[in-house]
Amino acid sequence: MRIAVVADGDGGGWLAELGEGSPTTPVAPVRRVGDLAEAVREAEHAGTEPPRWVWADTEDLYPDLVRAGVRVARCHDVALTEALLLGYGARHSEPHSLGAAWARLHDLPVPEDPTRPLGEGTAAQPALFEADRSTLPPGTDRIAALVEVHSDQRTRMAKLPEPGRMALLAAVESAGALAAAEMSHDGLPWRPDVHDQVLTEILGARPRAGERPPVLADLAARIGEVVGHEVNPDSPAQVLKAMAWVGHPVESTRSWVLEAVDHPLVPLLLRYKELARLHSANGWAWLETWVRELPGEGPRLGRFRPDYVVGGVVSGRWATRGGGALQIPKSVRRAVRADPGWVLVRADAGQLEPRVLAAVSGDDALAAAAAEEDLYARLAVHVGDDRERAKIGLLAAMYGQTSGDAAPLLATMRRLYPRALEHVDSAARTGEGGGIVRSWLGRTSPAPGDWAATVAATDGDRRRRAHGRFTRNFVVQATAAEWALVLLAALRQEIPKTPEGGGIVFFVHDEVVLHVPEELAEETVRAIVRAQVRTREILFGDTPVRFPLSVSVTDCYADL
Repeated sequence: MRIAVVADGDGGGWLAELGEGSPTTPVAPVRRVGDLAEAVREAEHAGTEPPRWVWADTEDLYPDLVRAGVRVARCHDVALTEALLLGYGARHSEPHSLGAAWARLHDLPVPEDPTRPLGEGTAAQPALFEADRSTLPPGTDRIAALVEVHSDQRTRMAKLPEPGRMALLAAVESAGALAAAEMSHDGLPWRPDVHDQVLTEILGARPRAGERPPVLADLAARIGEVVGHEVNPDSPAQVLKAMAWVGHPVESTRSWVLEAVDHPLVPLLLRYKELARLHSANGWAWLETWVRELPGEGPRLGRFRPDYVVGGVVSGRWATRGGGALQIPKSVRRAVRADPGWVLVRADAGQLEPRVLAAVSGDDALAAAAAEEDLYARLAVHVGDDRERAKIGLLAAMYGQTSGDAAPLLATMRRLYPRALEHVDSAARTGEGGGIVRSWLGRTSPAPGDWAATVAATDGDRRRRAHGRFTRNFVVQATAAEWALVLLAALRQEIPKTPEGGGIVFFVHDEVVLHVPEELAEETVRAIVRAQVRTREILFGDTPVRFPLSVSVTDCYADL
């Protein structure tokens, strides 16, 4: 059963039950409810199978339901699905809100998508069922518009060459949006006192506003001593002048450029850059902005609540609006700790992208290697039993590296795994010709702009090759992102029910972290194994390729 739902902005809304076959019109009268959260909760538990909710945008509606204590099993996110369908037609830049999709159906001016502000961290003030952001014209019957657009999307998917794949992609993309809202609400367990301790150990005592921490201040002073005059290490222009002053002019202040210079100034500059990055990205200001302390006695417990952007990257990978959730540096991971009596369970998919290539290319030899626990060890027998060289060779094959030590290894990989190499080579040729490529389920790479002008430019060959490398990578990376989405969706169904604040609490590319009571740890590990098997079967069917997950249980993220 599918149920279309629209909030009214005052805690209530409208529900319309849709037929599964051709949901052009509701199969029952549209129902007006005064308490939308309660109505959704009742529908979730009314039958043997939970409904699939159809709504305009998960980001707009679901966080309110989660805050009201409601979790749903499945949904169809119209905005995310519209973006996928537009992308399939190489129309990535077109608006994809409910209002935009409805306007296209009626040959009306298409409104721009509403802008979303950067995440505000702990300063964000949740409001129950905020004003309508669907961009529909005033006075439009929103439930009718939602039903019409949803029906049109299902019709468009049915007309695709492989409709089942796009339908699966829309389903897991929508499931990812559910998981994102739940993770933002539950938050990653964080100990503010431990974070403060880490910063103090590395940077010195917390400085007053506008001042450098003691360690950075000392490094800045030492840099000035080496140069012979005061230098602001935070100013790239001053650093460039300083390098020229000491007799080693460089074209940029990037770390890899500085590392090539042999001078006593360089280690000081590199250390300053490293610590300054920690201070700005995850320092005391970040801690106050993004980690909310929980009330109660005992150790200071907190939650880091990122604002995830599902499909924020063209490959389907996620992004965040502030907070840097996808780049938690090792230096502060000690602060990520389970609550007393709870544990963190981490599942990490190693060697994911080469295994994806083995599955999508149909290369039997590479699939046989990917049936092993360590794919690179299996490949190493062909390159002198050197696992690291085998890894370099396969990565060079996937990402198009042809220089240096990779060249002879690439030739070996082409000989051993011709179908796998042809899969990515073909994608690269398509990109070099200005074309588009698709992932396993149908996510589509953006078409390059004004290709004729690109090719005619003085550096046209370089630009063509660059786009070819992009499409070569896309077919593997986008499919790996789909694998992760299917895993997230399967985990939501398989893991045991936990008290408030438990479940999936962190996700980055090919890694998932769960926070569960200690007594549920073993059951959670078994659920992860089941989800892993389901993910492989749902995506690739009866394939010999394995996608092993490294699962570990601890109370501190730094130990994982």
